[in-house]
Amino acid sequence: MTANLYALFASRFPADKTACCIETHDGQYYTWSDIERASAKMANLLSSLDLPSGARIAVQVEKSPEALILYLATLRAGFVYLPLNTAYRAAEIEYFIGDAEPAVFVCSPQNFGWIAQIAFKAGTRHLFTLDEGEGGNGRRNSGSLLARAMHHPDQFETVEKQADDLAVILYTSGTTGRSKGAMLSHGNIGSNAQVLQQYWHWQADDVLLHALPLFHIHGLLVAANGALLNGSKMIFLPKFDAAEVCRQLPRSTVFMGVPTYYVRLLANSGFDRNTCRNIRLFVSGSAPLLADTFAEFTARTGHTILERYGMSETAMLTSNPYATERRGGTVGLPLPGVSLRLMTTDSNGDSMVCGTNGIGDIQVKGPNVFHGYWRMPEKTAEEFTADGYFKTGDVGKIDSNGYLAIVGRSKDLIISGGYNVYPKEIESVIDEIDGVLESAVIGIPHVDFGEAVTAVIVKRPEATLTTADVITLMKNTIANFKVPKQVFFAEELPRNTMGKVQKNLLRERYATQVAGIVTPS
Repeated sequence: MTANLYALFASRFPADKTACCIETHDGQYYTWSDIERASAKMANLLSSLDLPSGARIAVQVEKSPEALILYLATLRAGFVYLPLNTAYRAAEIEYFIGDAEPAVFVCSPQNFGWIAQIAFKAGTRHLFTLDEGEGGNGRRNSGSLLARAMHHPDQFETVEKQADDLAVILYTSGTTGRSKGAMLSHGNIGSNAQVLQQYWHWQADDVLLHALPLFHIHGLLVAANGALLNGSKMIFLPKFDAAEVCRQLPRSTVFMGVPTYYVRLLANSGFDRNTCRNIRLFVSGSAPLLADTFAEFTARTGHTILERYGMSETAMLTSNPYATERRGGTVGLPLPGVSLRLMTTDSNGDSMVCGTNGIGDIQVKGPNVFHGYWRMPEKTAEEFTADGYFKTGDVGKIDSNGYLAIVGRSKDLIISGGYNVYPKEIESVIDEIDGVLESAVIGIPHVDFGEAVTAVIVKRPEATLTTADVITLMKNTIANFKVPKQVFFAEELPRNTMGKVQKNLLRERYATQVAGIVTPS
């Protein structure tokens, strides 16, 4: 039996192929039959190009149903799907093309000129365009990919694949260095999708309101895959817009977003219990959800957001429970099939598993864990332990009930005066101060301390907080070595597309503004 991910999805498509699979924000719709026939045409086109086995299909296009169909067509044809952030520009695209060596690159028409120069110079054999066509039911499509695919048959026999065969390469966000290509197999993705379907209690009549981008694991491999596996309708929004989400929520039962989405919904006067009357599940991920947002959302809507934890290399690892307590400030329990442990070192420098509430490095093992980094065997070897656990790079603690809380990234750990300082702990204290909207804590190289604990704070509009206020309040709350040596106020924190704070940019921005800093010689 084939392990091809598309075959898994197709086995769960509804019997009534005339039912709606995707509805766009402006009322266009695509039936399950449309999805099957259009993906077959694209798969036939890709197969006609005489591509080598395992060829990468790189895609940098705006969100559209056709973009999702291209993903499915790539799986059907047995090739490797490589989605790229639409914000990437020339230097970044040049790196990805040089590293992944895609045989096919699909881009938006407006970017064709500059991408063509890079792609053809690097030896990419085929370049197509894909616009935000309206498609479906014979409606207008645009782009050379669709024009070429139109002439191919609408039937295609899905290519046989093994569970370990490569299906998708997801490049990491690169917030701490050069992006690495995480290689995910058909088995990795399929197993995770099936676990989430059970764990989140997907229902036969669920409707997913899809407002996430398609180039990221959250929007593609969690949200879209979940609906496809469940045979559920998706309402497709081209991007997140709070007013449009409020308009579509009453027609939906499931919504997935990043914390920023929930903050913006709460800022919308039209968002209330009535708006959410038919929603069964709100899921948050990709970045930490502030405690205030978690509590305010429950008070406003009567719904408790389900927060989960995953990454490009592993898909989803943990989740708050569906039916029992969802704990704010935690990412829940390990998903079925996932083995998770926290590791630290003892006084002799030997590795040991942390006890309850001990802080340690998060390591995981399971069928969802990736096969390594693309063309980086040495880096891959470094990131796995001798007994097969993947080192996530995150630091966490597990309470007496087994709930995991993320403390921070191991690379963000601050060592100040010989003490370990975990930024998340300090941020949690700062965020409780009246007048603070959110914060980020970083370490700046320092002559005396090694690193100086430094806080960057976004104040609420009405707040009159000063640096002295913050430091005084914190000295009464936490150990002195954890108290920031300097506090800066900013209009906002720099974030990547999925809402993660880019602390590397903060370290660069404030590197010369802390007394006693170490400057390069």
